[in-house]
Amino acid sequence: MESELKDLDSQPASKPASHGGGGSSAKDDRPLLKPDPAPSVSAEELQELEKKCAAYVRSDAYGTMGRGGLSLKEKLLLGVALVTLVPIRVVVIMTLLLFYYLICRICTLGLSPNRDEDEQEDYAHMGGWRRAVIVWCGRSLSRVMLFVLGFYWISETYRIPDDAAQQPKPEGKEESAEEAEKPGAIISNHVSYLDILYHMSSSFPSFVAKRSVAKLPLVGLISKCLGCVYVQRESKSSNFKGVAVVVTDRVREAHQNKSAPQIMLFPEGTTTNGDFLLPFKTGAFLAKAPVLPVILRYPYQRFSPAWDSISGVRHVIFLLCQFVNHIEVTRLPVYYPSQEEKDDPKLYADNVRRLMASEGSMTLADIGLAEKRVYHAALNGLFCQS
Repeated sequence: MESELKDLDSQPASKPASHGGGGSSAKDDRPLLKPDPAPSVSAEELQELEKKCAAYVRSDAYGTMGRGGLSLKEKLLLGVALVTLVPIRVVVIMTLLLFYYLICRICTLGLSPNRDEDEQEDYAHMGGWRRAVIVWCGRSLSRVMLFVLGFYWISETYRIPDDAAQQPKPEGKEESAEEAEKPGAIISNHVSYLDILYHMSSSFPSFVAKRSVAKLPLVGLISKCLGCVYVQRESKSSNFKGVAVVVTDRVREAHQNKSAPQIMLFPEGTTTNGDFLLPFKTGAFLAKAPVLPVILRYPYQRFSPAWDSISGVRHVIFLLCQFVNHIEVTRLPVYYPSQEEKDDPKLYADNVRRLMASEGSMTLADIGLAEKRVYHAALNGLFCQS
C-alpha cells in the first residue's frame, strides 16, 4: 500500500480542485468508490492503511462502507423506515425542490443572467424584490428540507477565540461594525453534501461547481440564482480562467461590494468523517480578504451523516431511514489576515486551519484526495474478495 500512495501522490490528476477548494484547475472525475480495477488487499494491509487514512474511516453502527453486519433491531428499524419514512421524505423533498424551482423561474422571467468574459452567468447580482424573494425562499425551504431529513434542531454556537484580541483589524479609516465584519468568503470544513444545504439555510452563499451543473434540470437554474461559480476543470484551454483566478475574483468582489453575493468555500477539497481537518487549498486566501470560519459537526448514535467512505446511493438511503439526525455549528469571528498572511496565502490558510481545528476539537491530518482514493480502492478490493 506504501507504493500505491507514492504512485498516486506523484500523479497530477490525483489532485483535482474541489467544488469548494478553488486551488487547482486539474480534473479527475473517477468515482471514488468504483476504482478500476479493485486491488487485492489483506486485512492487515487495510488496518495499516486505516491508521494513515483515519480521516476517512467510518465508525458508526453500519460499519465500513455501510456494509457492516447489523443487529436484528437495526434491520427492523431500517425495514420500517424504508416502507414508511423514506417514501414520504422523498415525495416532500422533490415537491420542495420543484416548488423552489418554480419560484426561481418566476423571479427570473424576462431577465438575462449576469455574464462576464469567462462565460460565468448568474442571477445573484440582480436586486430588488426578485432577489429578496429568491434569497428568503431559498433559506426557508432549505431549512424545511433539513427538517424533513430529520435535522429538527440545529445547535449554533458563536465562539470568540482566546487570541481574538491580538488578531489584526482592518487598516485605514474607521469602519462601521457592518463593514468591519464583511468577510470575503465563508470557510467551512467539509463533512457531507448536507453542508451545502445548511449553508443555504444560513446565509444562502454561492458555491463552486462544475460548469455542467448549470445545465442540469431544476438544479441548474437554482445554482444560477445562488450565483455559483462554474469552473471548467476538464479543460486547460486559455479561453477559461483557472479555478483559483475565478474564486479570487469572486472573494474580492464579495469583500469590496456589500451587495455582491457571498461565496462559500470548502478549502479541504474533499469530505472527511468530521473528526479531522485536511490541509487547506490556498484559492480562498489569494484575495487577501478576511474570511468567516464555520465549523460543522454531525453527532450521531447509529448512522453518521458524514460522506467519507460510503457510496452516495447507500448514504442517501440510510440517511433517509434515520428518524432523527443532528448537526452542530460553531461560528468563529471574522478572521482578518495580518500583512504577513496577506503576503503568504499558504501561511494564511494554515493559520485559519489551525484555528478551526483548535476551536472545533479536530485533529490535523496531512493527507488528501490521493490517499482517499487509495483507501477506497482498498475497501473495494476487500469486499470484492469476500
